[in-house]
Amino acid sequence: MPRHASSASPPTFPPSGKLSLLITLYELLWHLLMPLVLLFLWRRGKREPLYRQFWSERWGRTRTALDRPLWVHSASMGEMRGAAPLVRALLDAGYPVLLTTLTPAGRTAAHSLFAAAMAEGRAQVAYVPFELGWAVRRFIRQVRPRAALMTEIDTWPVLLATIRRQGVPLAMANAQYPKKSFERDPGWGGFRAGLFQAYPLVLCKSETHAQRFRAVGCQRVVIAGETRFDLPVSPQQMEAAQRLVAQWQLATGVPGGRPVVCFASAIVGEDEQFLQAFAQVKAGLLQAGKPHPLLVYVPRSPQRFDAVAQLFETAGLRVARRSRVLDAGLSPTTDGPDMGTIDVLLGDSLGEMYFYLALSQVVVVGGSFVDSGAHNIIEPLALKKPVMVGPSIWGIEYPGVEALAAGVLQQHMDIDSLSAALVQVLTDPAAYATAIAGAEAFYAEHGGATAKHMAVLVPWLERT
Repeated sequence: MPRHASSASPPTFPPSGKLSLLITLYELLWHLLMPLVLLFLWRRGKREPLYRQFWSERWGRTRTALDRPLWVHSASMGEMRGAAPLVRALLDAGYPVLLTTLTPAGRTAAHSLFAAAMAEGRAQVAYVPFELGWAVRRFIRQVRPRAALMTEIDTWPVLLATIRRQGVPLAMANAQYPKKSFERDPGWGGFRAGLFQAYPLVLCKSETHAQRFRAVGCQRVVIAGETRFDLPVSPQQMEAAQRLVAQWQLATGVPGGRPVVCFASAIVGEDEQFLQAFAQVKAGLLQAGKPHPLLVYVPRSPQRFDAVAQLFETAGLRVARRSRVLDAGLSPTTDGPDMGTIDVLLGDSLGEMYFYLALSQVVVVGGSFVDSGAHNIIEPLALKKPVMVGPSIWGIEYPGVEALAAGVLQQHMDIDSLSAALVQVLTDPAAYATAIAGAEAFYAEHGGATAKHMAVLVPWLERT
């Protein structure tokens, strides 16, 4: 059950002189290392030009016409997309929203997700200020936020301390506290663990996460679920996928069609492993008398599109890049290849994950065959796909633990085990049907997180 606190003012933050001193020293280190930070961003700008733009925002100069907006911070593209249902609900409730992010991908995602609200003057996006108290104070003076809402997990010491010292009400939504972080944080004198006490209100994903937040001193912790379960599925992408399933004779829509495996959000260190898995799956399907499969491969980072394409071609696979064989509307270009001869459809685009998933029968989620904690499993579950991951899933503890217990997520400790499971699900109609039914029930059970968040946030915001 949710824990409710009194209406009294939240405890002072930082709660101790020791933590205050550590934050001061941390900020001093930022000042000393600022030339290296700027050099890093400038170099990143060679690949992503948006890193070299909007510099004034990094120093806290963010002009806005929004009247006391709700400040919502989502560090990355994934966090921005995950928070989208909640942001839309806040906008629909009449709250202007100023979104901040760390990365160009997060900024681009915000513009795509909230274009209409921005055009109507109800939303705005900017980079979050550097970890410099005076920059954060300047941002707060110019924006005058009604409240600050961080998403997922955010422990920037200077940012949080300055927000609290400036008297801005602060909360965290879609909050998670991974086991790996919880076990590590008592080190360094408990510095990072102590930072969570900055949050008077935490709306977290599960009871497991709630226990961890309470253990580090968070006063009000509410279990509100994960708003990614409320993300709408793009009808345009689904319709485009359905057309191509028939046109390309894929097993997702055509009896006896080509089996389709999707490796989603693959990162550095996984490409060679997944190549090995695909070779084993091809051999297993050939032995079972099935057509040769199509691999839908979606790298996590756009900077890797060219390198991945070259790697697969060097391995002897015939690669079709989405950017070259499909137009903006996801229809085949006139000069595209015969997809029946193609081994790999490379997903070299952003924001079209539902399209790639809809083409596929089974999905392997990347970031799990290296120690990165795995990426989003909610999107493939939303499309009722069997989902598989590797040994590293600390980053998706929720809903990963629950999905494993429900049998809708398979975890494999090595590539051989993964390959065997892929062959089984692609050759056993009964097992495939069971997996789909389980995913549908699981997804329905975990929906409604946006409404749970709003039931807590609206009264909290009105009190502020």
